[in-house]
Amino acid sequence: MSQTVDRALSILPLLAQGPADLGQVAERLGVHKSTALRLLRTLHEHGLVYRQEDQRYRLGTRLFALAQEAVENLDVREIAHPHLVALNDRCGHTVHLAVYEEQEVLYIDKVESRYPVRMYSRIGKPVAITVAAVAKLLLADLTEPERRSIAEKLDYPMYTSRSTPDAAAFLKELAVVREQGWATDLGGHEESINCIGAPIRGADGRVVAAMSVSAPNVVVTAEELLTLLPLVRRTAETISREYSGTNRPKKA
Repeated sequence: MSQTVDRALSILPLLAQGPADLGQVAERLGVHKSTALRLLRTLHEHGLVYRQEDQRYRLGTRLFALAQEAVENLDVREIAHPHLVALNDRCGHTVHLAVYEEQEVLYIDKVESRYPVRMYSRIGKPVAITVAAVAKLLLADLTEPERRSIAEKLDYPMYTSRSTPDAAAFLKELAVVREQGWATDLGGHEESINCIGAPIRGADGRVVAAMSVSAPNVVVTAEELLTLLPLVRRTAETISREYSGTNRPKKA
């Protein structure tokens, strides 16, 4: 039975490359045409494969519906949380998870620092979008026209002398973040708070969430916090692989 299931599942990536006829399927599986036909009929009955008028087979719409349903039901917070806790256990600093929804970047998870000095961020609260590391990561993944449209509509409050002053500076920083794959907020929102972040990506490579580690200067300097960047990025990559359903490590 397991061999039958394995063969049936092997048909799907073949058809993902484009329609194929019975002979091509049989040849790829290394089986007789009658065996291939039986497998294709079973997949067809479940809507996973569709037979065209030219007698070639392609992926069925049911497969796409299942994939879409699975994506919609994925809870990035549930998947990420144990990894955020593990990161917090290793570094001791505050860890955040954020998403972009309806023109706002919102915190959806937070693991508190083990140190007495705490941050006032709250789950469900919007972040300072023009300076926060997680916001830069989420907006940097948008298309250039989307980034420009958003940047031109934002206000640019000068929380500190290091805050992003205007749309031009913001767009320039988003371009850098997009290229390097990580972001920082070094005193841009609060003079005494530094933050480093990395993106969490879905199966299509798009950023679905962003995570960060934040700490006050009295606990760790900006330079010391930046030494944690490789660990933060590895954590984000681990979450990305779990979220997207692939266990293949990312190549260096």
